[in-house]
Amino acid sequence: MQHDFRYISKNEAKEVKKDLLDIIHEVQDTVRNHFTFSYWFIGSSDRNMITYDAKSNIGFDFDVNIQVNDDEEEYTPAEIKRILRLAFDQVVRRYGYDYCEDSTRVLTIKFKDRTNSKILHSCDFAIVYNCEDGRQQYIRFNKEQQSYSWEYQPKGYLLLPEKIEWLKSNGLWNDLLDYYIEKKNNNLNPDKHSRAIFAESIAEMCQKNGYHN
Repeated sequence: MQHDFRYISKNEAKEVKKDLLDIIHEVQDTVRNHFTFSYWFIGSSDRNMITYDAKSNIGFDFDVNIQVNDDEEEYTPAEIKRILRLAFDQVVRRYGYDYCEDSTRVLTIKFKDRTNSKILHSCDFAIVYNCEDGRQQYIRFNKEQQSYSWEYQPKGYLLLPEKIEWLKSNGLWNDLLDYYIEKKNNNLNPDKHSRAIFAESIAEMCQKNGYHN
């Protein structure tokens, strides 16, 4: 089925984001005996570029990065993800979300209209670590081996803030908005999330317009 992604307004996302912030703060309190963590909304969620597919039943989604404060590496990747998943599961049902889904790169919570079999909105949480050399790692779930490990993000995720500013300063931001929607509409991989398409769109738009020259 051909997609028909469109941008939602800031007001449409405002109330949902408020609930997500409340959920995150409750999860922070729940896991405090193990570790603390910082978080930030990323990609389309951070830049008023949230989309929904008018032809589907999956609604719009948010993307959040979580960085656990575990400098002594007391917890394995599997333990970190398990602790966070269980904490989210304790909290999210009271806000109308289903229990977490554990995918390769993220934990996902979904808010559903069960009467009409629709996902109204969702949120993907990636557990990341920002390295001193500027690269970023994330906890990857290998479904076949049922194992968890720290992996480096693909190169397309590097220097995203700098690339975004470069696009804006060169008058290419509106072109990026159109290109991002185009890539989402042409994406046939259901496992490719918005954050990946967002990063790819920025990297490709920069490359096409001479960012590396």
